[in-house]
Amino acid sequence: MTKLLENRTLAFFVRLSLGLVFLYSAWPKIADPPAFAEMIWNYRILPGAMVNPLAIILPWLELLAGLALVSGWLRRGAALLAVCMLIVFIAAISVDLIRGIAVDCGCFSVAVEAKTTEQLFAAMKLDLVRDAALLLLSAFVLFSRPPIATASADDDKG
Repeated sequence: MTKLLENRTLAFFVRLSLGLVFLYSAWPKIADPPAFAEMIWNYRILPGAMVNPLAIILPWLELLAGLALVSGWLRRGAALLAVCMLIVFIAAISVDLIRGIAVDCGCFSVAVEAKTTEQLFAAMKLDLVRDAALLLLSAFVLFSRPPIATASADDDKG
């Protein structure tokens, strides 16, 4: 495992890929906060007063994490933010699966698609698998050695 964490080429490509995923995820939510707020509301987890602020703040956090991961600037902080967000995403989807509430995650699109309940539950299970994989990649970035160019500066900050 240590050899994997020390592989700077692998760490670079994982960090870049993860950053691009977060950038891709953030854009439709930033472009349409009301639609994203509706998707958050559909989870039936948060009080109504928290839905709109979260619909505005969360996509910008995803964008910030994505930009930091792609650039490599404060990569450990960005990876930690990604880990925290992914844990919340996994928890939200899991809670609704357990409660039998079928929701469209709103992960990469805020467009409403006509899906059956069975399709939504199947998609939610796939979302869990995807988010778990992204969580592992985020943890890898968090604990991997930094690129040579930013080794000393990044180790001090994150």
